[in-house]
Amino acid sequence: MSSTLTEIAQQLKNTHKKVQLIYGFNGTGKTRLSGKFKALTAPKNGDDDEAESPRNKILYYNAFTEDLFYWDNDLEQDAAPKLKIQPNSFTDWILDEQGQDMNVITTFQRYANDKLTPRFNEAYTVENKDGKKDEKEVVKAFSEVTFSLQRGDDEPSGNLKISKGQESNFIWSVFYTLLDQVIGVLNVAEPDDRETNQFDDLEYIFIDDPVSSLDENHLIQLAVNLGRLIKSSESNIKFIISTHSPVFYNVLYNEVKAKSGYILSQFDDGTFELEEKQGDSNKSFSYHLHIKKLIEQAVEQKSVQRYHFALLRNLYEKTASFLGYPRWSDLLPGDKKAYANRIMNFYPHNTLSNEEIAEPATPEKEMVGLLLENLDKFGYWQQEEPHGS
Repeated sequence: MSSTLTEIAQQLKNTHKKVQLIYGFNGTGKTRLSGKFKALTAPKNGDDDEAESPRNKILYYNAFTEDLFYWDNDLEQDAAPKLKIQPNSFTDWILDEQGQDMNVITTFQRYANDKLTPRFNEAYTVENKDGKKDEKEVVKAFSEVTFSLQRGDDEPSGNLKISKGQESNFIWSVFYTLLDQVIGVLNVAEPDDRETNQFDDLEYIFIDDPVSSLDENHLIQLAVNLGRLIKSSESNIKFIISTHSPVFYNVLYNEVKAKSGYILSQFDDGTFELEEKQGDSNKSFSYHLHIKKLIEQAVEQKSVQRYHFALLRNLYEKTASFLGYPRWSDLLPGDKKAYANRIMNFYPHNTLSNEEIAEPATPEKEMVGLLLENLDKFGYWQQEEPHGS
């Protein structure tokens, strides 16, 4: 049954489970769903300056969290690269008010390299005190992070620009450190005995795809650590985690001993479906069968788009791996191999701006259906999607 994202967010809010896991392809609305859920949980009260902060009710991690950080390479001055922090209340709260910068470093080094060391640099500004124009105060904020590598002689390297995967690890470490603190504080049953009461009204943690740019080893480690942290939570906080990674979904599903999860799908008319499934992705929604269904629908409805070529290639890669073929292209039909190989590589991977807006031509769209049929002869589709538990 099709729904709006707001309706799906309300469905999640009405479900009284400790943990809800959502699987969805990139572009199916997971990040937007986290925004809708936040709006339902902590709605804005117009321009009221006294309105309660949303983070009193919900903490969330999504693509916008990563957007708070950006690189300043300073190519003109040839200066050392710095990871800048956009001015925002979220990182100020974690790093300044909560004083979690050293814990962030420890967490990051656990994921990355114990010799790779972040350094938080502070900036001071003069601002109006409590909105009063005639009173000023000096405000400290963490404005940037630099990274260096400790060598064997204890002499640090110059500032480094870390990889995209390491950057994702670092930003996740900021959020994870806060999450660890929140769970530890709220595990103290009596509010009067807690080190802080800032989290007393917290109801939800919404985490959207913390696995972007991570290799599989770090992805699994992240899922295991997050699962164990969630299991350690003894308060009434509820967790919602969405991901595009079947591996991350599987590991987390089994770590928290979930009984069911969801698949989020988007239809061509802009509506969505949240379908409940029993068991992890290997046992329930059969990832490859779900992809096959999406492509079949696109072919039947003559609505093949660029991303369907990426899904089709994904199917070929999984089938080749399952059957022991060294290359996915070995499965392509011989008489159309060169043409099929070209379009299967072109559409998922091109990056030029003029190509980004190009629509697949009619023969290319028809080729999607032919290549999907071609996989039938390999017997990979004999497994039927199980029902129930």
